[in-house]
Amino acid sequence: ILPYYSVIGGWVMKYMAVFTKGDVSSAAKDTFFTNFITGTFSPLIWFLIFIGITAIVVLFGVEKGVEKVSKFMMPVLILLSLFIAIYTMFIPGAFEGIKYYLLPDFSKFSATTVLAALGQLFYSMSLAMGIMITYGSYMKKDVNVESSVKQIELFDTGVAFLAGLMIIPAVFAFSGGTPEALGKGPSLMFETLPKVFDTMAGGRFIGIAFFVMVFFAALTSSISLMETVVSIFCDKLRINRKLCCLFVLVGVVLIGLPSCFGYGLWSSFKIIGMSFLDFCDFISNSVLMPIVAFITCIFIGYIIKPQALIEEVELSGKFKQKKLFVSMIKYIAPICIVLILISSVLDVFGILKI
Repeated sequence: ILPYYSVIGGWVMKYMAVFTKGDVSSAAKDTFFTNFITGTFSPLIWFLIFIGITAIVVLFGVEKGVEKVSKFMMPVLILLSLFIAIYTMFIPGAFEGIKYYLLPDFSKFSATTVLAALGQLFYSMSLAMGIMITYGSYMKKDVNVESSVKQIELFDTGVAFLAGLMIIPAVFAFSGGTPEALGKGPSLMFETLPKVFDTMAGGRFIGIAFFVMVFFAALTSSISLMETVVSIFCDKLRINRKLCCLFVLVGVVLIGLPSCFGYGLWSSFKIIGMSFLDFCDFISNSVLMPIVAFITCIFIGYIIKPQALIEEVELSGKFKQKKLFVSMIKYIAPICIVLILISSVLDVFGILKI
């Protein structure tokens, strides 16, 4: 995950730099994003800068720096997202996007769409990546785990809802809400939001603030991904942290190069019809993460037993949902995960369309 994730982190830094320079109108052009990712040197430079910053933070400390800064940055990101969402809703033509986003169309509702939404949870909630384990290791013993989980659920859902209000009405306002425009996925942030900022009074500064916040959100995730790998190498190989960081950094750069050049220099190289970055995204999100999650459920549910985790949770307070937790980890979650895995693979090969 970390190599291709860092490539996308580099894209965020590029936009942060463009807005800082004041070239908002260029970033708002339809061809800007495509021209950037299909280039040779620019995506590589920003990828190397992003992964370099990640490695430096992991080398010199995660807990003190990231924890303190995130307490300020994350609330600001939420407030900024709320402001942009409200502004976007009043752009001419955005109302159709609001209706599309908020009014359910049950004709498009099916088991496959539910499975697709469940699959998105792996990425959205940082499941089966080692991130939760890494950050959990920094938690103090007196922190209520059940309460923290509820807060994560609440804020993750809230931020996702705001992201939809920021982007989908803007797609309708600027692109008419065509299936092609709506189907662009994550690139909507780089193609649609700059158009929104370009129409706003003070859009340059709001754009700077937004991409700085997104950069920090991406950085905290990349730090936790790298920290997980570095800590494993340190423990298993018994070598010093600096050497581990260097080893992981070199590996990430080498593996990340195909993703970095996948839309430009190496665009002719495809794996089952996908660019290398898209293939990595498919393998990690749709195959590896569900497999890891399934193995985790089996390990906790039937090998170490749920009671071991329940006792850990109850060190900081009463675990009110323990019965639901046991049912989920032993029965419900494994079945859902298998269905997600099967449907995702069948979708890629055109056997089942989600």
